[in-house]
Amino acid sequence: MGMNVGSSSGSGDPEPMMDVNTTPLIDVMLVLLVMLIITIPIQLHTINLDMPPPSSTPPQNEPVVHTVLIDFDGTIYWDEAVLPNIDAVNEKMKEVGAMSVSDQPEIHIKPNKLVDYGVVAAVMASAQRNSVKKMGMVGNEQYVK
Repeated sequence: MGMNVGSSSGSGDPEPMMDVNTTPLIDVMLVLLVMLIITIPIQLHTINLDMPPPSSTPPQNEPVVHTVLIDFDGTIYWDEAVLPNIDAVNEKMKEVGAMSVSDQPEIHIKPNKLVDYGVVAAVMASAQRNSVKKMGMVGNEQYVK
């Protein structure tokens, strides 16, 4: 039960060890990695929105509300009246956008959960292009499982 240390080349001189000791290198790298992780600022995945200041006074009168319903096949309804194409939506949005912000009616967009997102995006882009300021998505409860 002996242990073979070194080679038996016949000479009595031990051979020098040619391997580099990497343990201190790994220790230093781990310390640097921990320091880097600790010093990195926390990334917040938020979007800064320019929200209006809250008001404690109730509105003087009920706002006018126009409902834009987008059916599952892409058919767009403006207050239950069918709009034939996106150009008709643009015309309606131009009428609303031409009003002053305080007089603008609210636009409630209610898409069906099966509709192609491109149709919804086109309606929202039309509202944005035509300076509609009072717009919101309604009916999101249909997406809760």
